[in-house]
Amino acid sequence: VIGGGDDIGAEMYGGEVTLDLRIDPDRDRMERRALDWALHADVPVLGVCRGAQMINIHLGGTLHQDMYAAYRGLPRLRTPLARKRITLAPESRLARLMGGGRVAVNSLHHQAVNRLGRGLRVAARDAHRVVQALEDPAAGFLMGVQWHPEFLVFRRRHQALYRGLVRAARE
Repeated sequence: VIGGGDDIGAEMYGGEVTLDLRIDPDRDRMERRALDWALHADVPVLGVCRGAQMINIHLGGTLHQDMYAAYRGLPRLRTPLARKRITLAPESRLARLMGGGRVAVNSLHHQAVNRLGRGLRVAARDAHRVVQALEDPAAGFLMGVQWHPEFLVFRRRHQALYRGLVRAARE
């Protein structure tokens, strides 16, 4: 699991460096090395929030440093509660794990996926078309979700993410 945390430094994806971001360059580098190892060893990976963004960057994708600037009219929702509705891509592994359709998730981020990395596809979007999950359909298990399912483990659909990760690790 590549977890949530501070923003990812813009130099990691060729973005413009701004002074108002909280970044941790040592963590950025460490997570890139961990992803290198996991992808080469075919170890299952679940990225949570920042972790989803790191997967995208590691595979050559980019981020919007501020999704509120990139998506005009986007409501400023920042809560650990499941207050945002997203739609799962019907053909995605994520939809198979979580049962498809729409899911209520939380939102604690302000960076968002811009250009997808190599081999990745969108697995979920919100009503404003912001990418909420991504995955590599060719990988054993490589998935990133923009929300924090660890705050929602009392909901079966979110438990399914972790069950899927554990099942993939056992195989």
